[in-house]
Amino acid sequence: MSDEEKSESKGFAKGTGVGIGVALGLAVGAALGIATENLALWLGIGLAVGIAAGGAFDVRGGGRK
Repeated sequence: MSDEEKSESKGFAKGTGVGIGVALGLAVGAALGIATENLALWLGIGLAVGIAAGGAFDVRGGGRK
């Protein structure tokens, strides 16, 4: 395998930024929801922010191919 092929195989597949964003958003939302005793509100906010951040990361590319 050439160096070029190795560099192309590294990184995330297209669309995984949203999944990572959702996971992180839900984790932060759950932590804030537990701390403020309003879990339903913060899970929703965390999910929305995670989807937006993950979508933006996929659009930007993050150096991935």
